[in-house]
Amino acid sequence: MGNKQGKIDWQVILDALAEDVPAARFDAWIRPIHASVEGHALILSVPSRFFLDNLKDHHEQDIRRLVEEYFGADVNVEFRTDPSLSPELTATPEKAHPASAQVDGFIDPRFTFANFVVGPSNEFCHAACRAVSDQLGVVYNPLYLYGGVGLGKTHLINAVANELLGKNNIAIAYRTSERFTNELILAIRNGTTQQFRNRYRKVDVLIIDDVQFIAGKASTQEEFFHTFNSLYEVQKQIILTSDRPPREMNHLQERLKSRFGCGLVADIQPPSLETRQAILTSKAELAGVHLPDEVTALLATRITSNVRELEGALTRLTAHATLTGRIIDMDFSRRVLRDLLHEEVKVVSVEDIQKHVANYYNIRLQDMRSKKRSRNIAFPRQVAMYCSKVMTSLSLPEIGECFGGRDHTTVLYATRKIDTLQQQDEGFKNEIERMITLLKT
Repeated sequence: MGNKQGKIDWQVILDALAEDVPAARFDAWIRPIHASVEGHALILSVPSRFFLDNLKDHHEQDIRRLVEEYFGADVNVEFRTDPSLSPELTATPEKAHPASAQVDGFIDPRFTFANFVVGPSNEFCHAACRAVSDQLGVVYNPLYLYGGVGLGKTHLINAVANELLGKNNIAIAYRTSERFTNELILAIRNGTTQQFRNRYRKVDVLIIDDVQFIAGKASTQEEFFHTFNSLYEVQKQIILTSDRPPREMNHLQERLKSRFGCGLVADIQPPSLETRQAILTSKAELAGVHLPDEVTALLATRITSNVRELEGALTRLTAHATLTGRIIDMDFSRRVLRDLLHEEVKVVSVEDIQKHVANYYNIRLQDMRSKKRSRNIAFPRQVAMYCSKVMTSLSLPEIGECFGGRDHTTVLYATRKIDTLQQQDEGFKNEIERMITLLKT
């Protein structure tokens, strides 16, 4: 790849990586690396152990290969964690976001509308964020999103900001409520409160994540109230997230509750089984991981609380597979995630499923294994086959054996039929999900 260069230049490696690494992954995991040179060593620092593990799992070999090709085999590459590195320090705005907007705060380039998986639980919030990004300060101002941890609120508000990055003369301030509070405390201590106010009251878009944490903080609430009013009066866009609706925020001033609720208040619910499967598939593709359908179904069925736990399970699977050289399959997934899956559900056998489904549809247990093909028996049998595929690690032939020695193609037909019916009938899909939930408890 050409002559080796004398001076170690990280930008050369960045340019080479950018040719091979997908843009979203490059911006999320390569661009934020802080590089320095110590003697004949290239030091690559990142903010957290999680970041480091992901970086090494997916890109260490390529980085070392490129360093050797460009600068020689005697250059030592060291990977370190440095908690003092914030995203703002590790990625310069003009490189992380080559656009025209002015950004105060770190906007995560991984979170866009394009890779947000829309389902019944979040489609309203998604549509509201889309509308706001198209008509700032005109519709839904303020926009207040609330819901439990890990359901996609932070993804959506970053998606709005990323959508605005290509627009001229847009000034965006993105903060967590904790950082907003800490900056106010520092401004009071240093006597720079006027500069603090000017910083926030001159923006076009103010985004505050986890605004519930200002509750009980009198000075922060006072300052935020006036900042809110200053922006709202001139139709500047305000976007807030919280874990609860404004009326349920204890120790929050009534006037702030009123302000928060005067625009659009929208809640994000936990994703449905179908949406959880789609999210896992999307995340796996982004990470460059092949996740078999049966593993996707296993995780989506048993990890139901939030998207963040799904992502955590996928990250753990990927790390173990990379380090051990194993292929991700059902057995491997059950072993690696045994503690997580144990917390979510008990072990369910095909016989347990057959008993439950037979009782639900009021047929005899032996009918599950019989040769009878009447609809009142065949349909419950197909439901039981579907649940067995989703909830156990058995292969299709093994499941067929449990149903009177049926061929694996019969099981495959049954599972596909139940899948199709769920897509066509929301009520039936909810019925199947309730059945699976009862079997897990």
